[in-house]
Amino acid sequence: MGTQEPLPGQERGGPAGLSPPGGLLDLLSVAAIVLDTRGRIVFWSPQADEVFGYTAEEALGEYAAHLLVHEEHQDLVVKLFAEVMGTGASWAGAFPIRYKDGSTRLVEFRNMRLLDDLGDTYALGIAADQTTLQRLETDLALSQRLVAQAPIGIALMDTDLRYLLVNPALERINGIPAADHIGKHPRDILSLLDVETIESALRQVLITGTPVIDQYTVGRTPADPDHDHAWSVSYFRIDGASGRVIGVANSVVDVSERHQATTEADRARRRLAVIADASARVGTSLEVERTAQELVHVAVPDLADVAAVDVLDDVLAFRRATPSRALGPETFRALAVAAAYPTPAISASLPAGNLAAYGADRLITRCVHTGAPVVVAHASGDDLTHIARDADAAAAFAQAGVHSYLAVPLIARNEVLGAFDLLRARNPLPFDEDDVLLAGEIAARAAVAIDNARWHQSVRNTAETLQRSLLPGHPPPLTGLTVASLYQPAQATSEVGGDWYDVIPLTGDKTALVVGDVMGNGIDAAATMGRLRTATCAFTDLNLEPDQVLQHLDKITCGLEHYIATCIYAVYDPHDHRCRIANAGHLPPVLAAIGRRPRLLDLPTGAPLGVGGVPFHTTAFDLGPGDRLVLYTDGLVETRRHPIDERLNTLLDTLDGPRRPLDDTCQWLLNSLRHPDDHDDVAILIAQAICAPAERHGT
Repeated sequence: MGTQEPLPGQERGGPAGLSPPGGLLDLLSVAAIVLDTRGRIVFWSPQADEVFGYTAEEALGEYAAHLLVHEEHQDLVVKLFAEVMGTGASWAGAFPIRYKDGSTRLVEFRNMRLLDDLGDTYALGIAADQTTLQRLETDLALSQRLVAQAPIGIALMDTDLRYLLVNPALERINGIPAADHIGKHPRDILSLLDVETIESALRQVLITGTPVIDQYTVGRTPADPDHDHAWSVSYFRIDGASGRVIGVANSVVDVSERHQATTEADRARRRLAVIADASARVGTSLEVERTAQELVHVAVPDLADVAAVDVLDDVLAFRRATPSRALGPETFRALAVAAAYPTPAISASLPAGNLAAYGADRLITRCVHTGAPVVVAHASGDDLTHIARDADAAAAFAQAGVHSYLAVPLIARNEVLGAFDLLRARNPLPFDEDDVLLAGEIAARAAVAIDNARWHQSVRNTAETLQRSLLPGHPPPLTGLTVASLYQPAQATSEVGGDWYDVIPLTGDKTALVVGDVMGNGIDAAATMGRLRTATCAFTDLNLEPDQVLQHLDKITCGLEHYIATCIYAVYDPHDHRCRIANAGHLPPVLAAIGRRPRLLDLPTGAPLGVGGVPFHTTAFDLGPGDRLVLYTDGLVETRRHPIDERLNTLLDTLDGPRRPLDDTCQWLLNSLRHPDDHDDVAILIAQAICAPAERHGT
């Protein structure tokens, strides 16, 4: 037996005759009537009930002309009937009929002669209500014109997602003739787009009937294969009047301009966000390295995959470049480098703190020489050799996939400090003018912060150098006393203060112990400290009582441009193990006697030096062999978060542990009590009484 081809719309192998009915005939309600040679109705279809108003029982056997036609039209109907039956020619047209209720309706007829196997003839009339037919014709014509003239792309696909209809607008969008679409799938036409996602969405709409509205698609078509476009696409299922699924419709609107505007707005928002982030995060300290680290961490991953800050070493050292070097090599110091993810490009970058000399052919050198950004949108192998520090680094950049480079100069006060280097590898977009502007803005802010930090660091280094030069060196051998001292300047974000200490041998084997703190910071405070220390040394030679020494220092401080200072001045006599001490507004010393818990000495506080007119008082106490006197400045114990009494008790608790050597005790106190972020200097002086030589020999 031969095989039978499937009916249209029927899958091969399925039962014959089970294709779903078309809905158009149901919509038209086409009626069929058969007349014999005498004009009597012998067949009457169910649809005729609706067209003519009569049931089959009422119509069968009746003469059609008498039942369905007004009297004034009966002669014409008889004539037309005779022509069809006599000649066999068909007749078509609209004719007024009499409805059952007596009203008149126009009905569209198709009449033809029939011949059966017995040789008998009949007349077949196919009829439909003309109003319904005209409405359908109007709808079809309107639909065709709307589809054809619509400015948006429209397509209709069957249930197998094959194109049935494509309008001219979609033909232009896809760049393929409409005829070439018919019978093909989207994957055959839209090869440059994500067709898997498109066809998956179409199938989902066919299955569920839920439309997809205003779905964005970005890509390219043969109409413009060199540029991306954006389209708003909508998918919706088309159902027939009987509920049969006809297929799925697809509308496409080119929204490239809107997409471009949205993209630009998003980029502008991103740019503002990065700038705001940089404003908040860059320049939080007055440390050059930390400022550079803040800058690179702002840049990744939003702006670059790898970011680095390299500053001219001459700039950090405050050496001016000579004109003859303007086009020569430059020595850079790497301050910071960061990456958005682990990458070989990090190991190829110059490690933070290292120096590297780059010739005039290097892009970073060109950047600092010209003071202008250098952009390599698409970096080739040759470009990487002018970006990386050596051939191995260039190979590592290539391995990491570096494809775009941007260097922006760091400029502050009309001086080029260095360069802000950016690399892209995973980010597929090349650096463009918007990226140059964004990098330039955050680099400009960071350059000011770096410049402020280097100046501050220079001034601070100068003040610290002055401070340390004014402090005493290692004291000479003392009679009956051993001492240890420590000075710790404030962290780099703060200026050096005016803390000092001194150990001064006196006549009669006595020793003067001094700790003081000039209120203020910077070079002026350090200089004032030096003057007070010099004056203190001069007054000790006069063999004055501690309160008298403070009295003289108070007069001197009153003339030092509104500076005030606190000070503890003590004199120890090893022969009677007595210590005489006076206080000028300073925190109380700690007496750590052998076998006893450390305690704060109860001294008259006195006024700070420089207040003037307030008397000072001398207090005496025993400092026997093994006893320790701990003098310190407020930077050791004061914080912004704790009451001073609580911190002084913490100091006593810290000293109450096992005894350490004097030098170790100084460092132990500093590590235990001072927070790394505290903004004040610390000076510590610890004196321990020992037996005098005469006592050791029993004389």
